[in-house]
Amino acid sequence: MALEVILKTKIDNLGAEADVVSVKPGYARNYLIPRNLAVVATSTSRKQVEDLKRKRAAREAEELNAAQDLSGRLGKVKLSFTLAAGEGQEKVFGSVTANDVADKLKEQGFEIDKKKIDLPRGLKETGEHEVAIGLSHGVTAHIKVEVIAAAPKPEVVEEEEPGERRSKYRSKKAQS
Repeated sequence: MALEVILKTKIDNLGAEADVVSVKPGYARNYLIPRNLAVVATSTSRKQVEDLKRKRAAREAEELNAAQDLSGRLGKVKLSFTLAAGEGQEKVFGSVTANDVADKLKEQGFEIDKKKIDLPRGLKETGEHEVAIGLSHGVTAHIKVEVIAAAPKPEVVEEEEPGERRSKYRSKKAQS
């Protein structure tokens, strides 16, 4: 047996506000109704659906405008990553991942979830790449990511003087 309820707020995997959905009675009675997320669909509560639909349309329009504005601002962003690479090679050691892109965007004041960044594999080649970011309501932003190769630093090895021998252990005379 199912119970019809009218949702007051958006609930993932169930519906958005003003949707009439069928749920199990226990779910409605123990979770949705006590938390003021839904009301039982009666003839009087169905009249309130119109008010909820207006609120939903206004909220969705506001979210769409915010997403389009964010997309416009992100379109102007260019990120640069400098990674070590062998001399004369296009491939770098390591890669630029969605997490790296999200961290750089956060430094520039954009709070983007790394799961929304469409980067199936890390960027390993030098040059400019275009990365898509999925925002809400089907709006997608594209940013430019530049991967720059930096030559690895050579290791400095100290050479010993001929005839000089160092020991990692101290002699008994040096200890006293």
